Amino acid sequence: MRFSAFMVKNVVRRRTRALLTSFGLAISVGAMVALLSVSDRFKAATLESFRGRGVDLVVIAAGTPDQLNSELDEALAERIRAIPGVQAVGAGLIELIEVQRGKNSSSVLVQGWPLDNPAFRALKILEGRTLQPGDVHKILLGRTQAENLGKKVGDTVIVQKVPFEVIGIYESFTVYENGGMVLLLHELQELSARQGSVTGFSVVCDNVANKEQLVQQVKAAIEALPNATKKRSGLSAMATQDYVDSMALLKVATAMAWIVSAVAMIIGVIGVLNTMIMSILERVREIGILRAVGWPRRRIISMVLGESVLLSFSGAVLGVFGAIVVVKVLVLLPQVNGFIDGKMSLIAIAQGIGITVLIGLIGGAYPAIRAAQLTPTEALRHE
Repeated sequence: MRFSAFMVKNVVRRRTRALLTSFGLAISVGAMVALLSVSDRFKAATLESFRGRGVDLVVIAAGTPDQLNSELDEALAERIRAIPGVQAVGAGLIELIEVQRGKNSSSVLVQGWPLDNPAFRALKILEGRTLQPGDVHKILLGRTQAENLGKKVGDTVIVQKVPFEVIGIYESFTVYENGGMVLLLHELQELSARQGSVTGFSVVCDNVANKEQLVQQVKAAIEALPNATKKRSGLSAMATQDYVDSMALLKVATAMAWIVSAVAMIIGVIGVLNTMIMSILERVREIGILRAVGWPRRRIISMVLGESVLLSFSGAVLGVFGAIVVVKVLVLLPQVNGFIDGKMSLIAIAQGIGITVLIGLIGGAYPAIRAAQLTPTEALRHE
């Protein structure tokens, strides 16, 4: 019998214990992979929302963790646009706003853009039309949000207790825009009592040979802009990747995922350790026979570690499939389907499997060493 087949047989013949250990690992690994995947996918969608529009720099108030907490003077757009090397500037206000859903309400990501914001060009209008000058209490719904609310063109949506007519339903290339809404900037400013303010600017620089150098020059010029009182306006201009990496919300989500990973690793190590110790205690005579027929200690260690890793890997496979199912189910829930796209992150899956294999190695280390230290005579005398 081949060595690998021998290890598989040792695991399978204690089927109930192996299944319980695998299912325990699967729950921990599934939670870890699901959280890491959702975090990675949201991060990728945020980055895509900028790169898909050719944005080079994201400008927010200095010292704020992300756009939701930023507040800047809308008039700064003209000053930024006047900087040499700047091709386009998109001002925007982002707010989580209460939207009526039947008898209840829920928080929806609402974006306010002036009509000259280049972001409008990336929206594909599926029904109706886009926003135009002179529109009052008109709103665009993302495709996912329209489905959640059961609204179509001509219907009314209550946003912050104010009725808005749906004049268009759009599709974006990013998941959270599909799950959101778009208003004219001045109307969202009124709803949120932030007249004359925006949460940030998206800056597109000229396409030149030394683009990277130009972006750094524009960044420095933006951060040195004076405000109306001739003091620094407190602007922070970041490359899109740097901005996404610094977002507090994503950092918290990633930290939560890794905390779950740490807990999963501890629980998994204890579970595998217990299972493998029980397996060794039940097979003392068998191990003694293997030692007596010439198996060296390193081969005994390889056998036990191999069984432990095999057990852990089966738990990882179950956990990954469980995570895929959980994420797919979450996408069906209106409360979250505007923020996640249901796709799995290959990096998160690889991390989950890698951590689970590590769990198997750590959990099986002590039982493997203990088994290898058994002498043939001691093992054969064991009752």
